[in-house]
Amino acid sequence: MKRWQKALVVLLTLVLVGGICGGAGALALVSRYEGKTHHEDLLGQVAAPKDEQRWKAGPLDLLLLGSDSREGEPDEGRFSGQRSDTIMLVHLSKNLDHATIVSIPRDSYVYVPPAGGWKGGMNKLNAAFAFGGAPHAAKTITQLTGVKFDGALIANFASINKMVDAVDGVRVCVPYTVRSTFSKTAWEKGCHDLDGVEAEEFMRQRKAVPGGDFGRIHDQQLVVKAIAEKVAAEGMLQNPLQLDDLLSTAAEALTIDKALNLRELALVARDIKPSNIRFATVPYTSASLKTHAGSSVKLDDAKAREMFAAIRNDTIQEWLAAHPQKTPGS
Repeated sequence: MKRWQKALVVLLTLVLVGGICGGAGALALVSRYEGKTHHEDLLGQVAAPKDEQRWKAGPLDLLLLGSDSREGEPDEGRFSGQRSDTIMLVHLSKNLDHATIVSIPRDSYVYVPPAGGWKGGMNKLNAAFAFGGAPHAAKTITQLTGVKFDGALIANFASINKMVDAVDGVRVCVPYTVRSTFSKTAWEKGCHDLDGVEAEEFMRQRKAVPGGDFGRIHDQQLVVKAIAEKVAAEGMLQNPLQLDDLLSTAAEALTIDKALNLRELALVARDIKPSNIRFATVPYTSASLKTHAGSSVKLDDAKAREMFAAIRNDTIQEWLAAHPQKTPGS
């Protein structure tokens, strides 16, 4: 696989909830996948001014949202739109050779600014998407983290099953047992080979997973990492049809901010290897905080502030080394 192709696959795998070599042929192919994506204004007024130097040398911060319905939520039916099922901050280091993907729990109890019929106040973070769409979610997350985003994407995580099938399945090693609430399937502690349907069912588990939603976040990270590792393996995707299937599936699953394009994203991803991708979750003190919005997540205010400052200062790798993350349920 050519370097730009691997870079694009890794990045699109990254943004689903992770360079271009010279020549008109490579750029034409990127344009082919660019035409499969949808563009919208995702950041609104909180979009950082375009900094060409940062796009050439980093660091960069991207916001990734995945959306779902509000079925089962306390305020189901009160507001139009969708909730953000997955919320990730993707930090690309200076020199653009490392990526840190920080998951922010969707049920985090935070201040959500006024929008639409919402007058403002404390609520679950994922409510911001329903109240004012992606731009309002971006505004809420920017206020929470202090991070100014260089771009944003919305991913249809339901497409992850097609991506897994496009790489002929993945091998996922689970540090605990996960039991499906949709079927009689159980993934015992250890390694499992998953096809697309199995991977999607595995990633959607929330109630019978250690740590609840935190276990679900961890399982999503395991699958995304498995795809990226398989793509980067020696001899993977030498079949042009298989490569095209994976790239097309990834591109079609994305809505990209109007100021971005896939050529830029492929360029900034060209030196990122799966071994240089780090996953993390914002620290919390309680996963069952009782609130008017239902059971919520209480973030660890002090550690969260430190983590967000480390992202802004491009020292997140060092911060994570000094604050090792625990496996959910441990």
